[in-house]
Amino acid sequence: MSTNTLPGRGDTGKQNTGQPERSADRRRLTLRSPARGRQARAAWLLAGPFLALFAAFMLLPVVWSLLMSLTDTQSADLRTPLNVSFVGFDNYVRLFQDDQFFTALRNTAVFVLVALPLTLAAGLAAAVALDRGIRRFRAVFRVGFYLPVITSIVAVAVVWKTLLEPRAGLVNLVLGWFGIDGPAWLADTRFALPVMILMAVWRNLGTVMIIMLAGLQSVPQSLMEAAELDGAGPWQRFWRVTFPLLRPALLLTAVTTGIGYLQFFDEPFVMTDGGPLDSTLSATLYAYKQFGNGNYEMASAASYVIFVLIVALTVLQFRVLRDKD
Repeated sequence: MSTNTLPGRGDTGKQNTGQPERSADRRRLTLRSPARGRQARAAWLLAGPFLALFAAFMLLPVVWSLLMSLTDTQSADLRTPLNVSFVGFDNYVRLFQDDQFFTALRNTAVFVLVALPLTLAAGLAAAVALDRGIRRFRAVFRVGFYLPVITSIVAVAVVWKTLLEPRAGLVNLVLGWFGIDGPAWLADTRFALPVMILMAVWRNLGTVMIIMLAGLQSVPQSLMEAAELDGAGPWQRFWRVTFPLLRPALLLTAVTTGIGYLQFFDEPFVMTDGGPLDSTLSATLYAYKQFGNGNYEMASAASYVIFVLIVALTVLQFRVLRDKD
């Protein structure tokens, strides 16, 4: 009899000991709630200015631009927004019927497809040279390669424009020493865009080199020694061991540099204004000119086409260069 009643008493005892614990937890939660509330209010108070500025200067323009790309603002008075009519995707249809926009897209595509691989290859080659070959003056070369990155693009463009001046520019002066009559680089449709591609590669080489150099210096030396003991040559060690470990750094530089190149604007704006004959007109410069001409809906539509292209290029780069291991 007594053995049957003991477990029941034990169960009752557990319930009695659990209730005070839960009551204590509730009291602690009750005591902590005001403190948590004060912390939450303080967090919102500190983050409030940033959130307000972000909403006013980033989120609102993005939403407003999307609405403008779907409306007819050219024939309406923007001071009376209620009179603006909704036209759906008509602006996008007009945009793709514009030959000048296709020219701008073609120039941007050529710029990205040529400049991006050249920048990555040149940056990787410079990083390998600094990591293995040129050790004595490594700091000097780092500064030399990275200096164009921190220089204003406007200053860089003006210097290049001066160097490429057809009559008194240094480039044509040097070519003249060898009996070569240099062209009018920025006024010739054959050379204007290649010159800007070369300038972009030169200017962005330092960023890629610094990231690649950090990736090279993080490769474990034991892996290289093991590959060398297995009989792998320098090229096999680089391709089989080093390059796979550099894939995250390569993906980072490819994505960031590709996004920057799709927004190709400063160089043609300062140096050629899109000329000659629209041979350096980029998609962003086309959108800027549409905005300057008062075609706000066309400028907004072009901006969102560029946004879609940036997303597509980023997804493609992630699919090609992501680490499958």
